[in-house]
Amino acid sequence: MVFLKLYLCQPLFCTWAELFSWTRQSSPTVPSLLRKVVAHLVVYNLWRKRNNVLHNSHRVSFSVVFRLIDGELRNVISSRRHMKRWRELTVFWIR
Repeated sequence: MVFLKLYLCQPLFCTWAELFSWTRQSSPTVPSLLRKVVAHLVVYNLWRKRNNVLHNSHRVSFSVVFRLIDGELRNVISSRRHMKRWRELTVFWIR
């Protein structure tokens, strides 16, 4: 769902190296900074989802996880929009 939001056709990552390689790439449509923040939020929220299942037996659907990621990313971008590098990210994510 994150890749659909970024308008990217990206295969699944099989290794951490592939994920890190993707975060370093930059394109006119998706800057490297946005890729890094998205990767961080996806990994964090998937890990949190996993821990909820293991420790609390509480399952959450992926659509809920995506909404959490989307909301957190909007908050991160909005809180840093006064910084030069972050201003343009609003256009890429919050459309």
